[in-house]
Amino acid sequence: MVLYFTSNVVDPPATIYMGKDKFENEDLIKHGWPEDVWFHVDKLSSAHVYLRLAPDQSWETIPPALLDDLAQLCKANSIEGNKKDNISIIYTPWSNLLKRGDMAPGQVTYKNPKLVKRVFVAERQNPIVNRLNKTKKISYPDLYQLRAERDRTEKREKTMAANKQKAEERKAAEEHRLMMEDTSYERVFAKVEAAQKKKGKPANNNLFGESSDDDDDDAPNRRDQDIDDFF
Repeated sequence: MVLYFTSNVVDPPATIYMGKDKFENEDLIKHGWPEDVWFHVDKLSSAHVYLRLAPDQSWETIPPALLDDLAQLCKANSIEGNKKDNISIIYTPWSNLLKRGDMAPGQVTYKNPKLVKRVFVAERQNPIVNRLNKTKKISYPDLYQLRAERDRTEKREKTMAANKQKAEERKAAEEHRLMMEDTSYERVFAKVEAAQKKKGKPANNNLFGESSDDDDDDAPNRRDQDIDDFF
């Protein structure tokens, strides 16, 4: 069973979720998403509370009002922490959680302790807790399937983006080729025209300076000479 909450202090609203107990927390640890941020009362037993970020959001820039919601929800779901004032809530990306085989259910440590942040909670704020509890929904999701579907969607989107980039690169390369081809033709015609003017011949669009009525015996020799002059 997973408990879902909605925080409306940000737009669009944020999705928050947590397991019912330490055994369900194991599945949340195992099948979390890269976009998830994990919250817990520091040095005390508490629920594992998760924030699901949008793909373009960063865990390091969570708005203060949203942090307050998450911290209050953590505190309210800690038997000991709910009774105390002046406590700290720790949070880190789900990807930074480390679960070793010898750990008890619900217990985790961190791959990189430097990626752990803290938010201070002076006291319980009932208005925040009550507001969040009004949005609570109970669900029994297949966490494995949800993660697999998320990964398939990400892979499909990356493939589409890569194909789009390749198509744009091919289009740009073709446009460059045509531009260079046009430039090369212009240079050739310019050289032929210069050679014709130098010999006192009128310029025309024929690459070798031939006229439409050039059918006398000297035509081949003139063509050969024009070719020699060009090269």
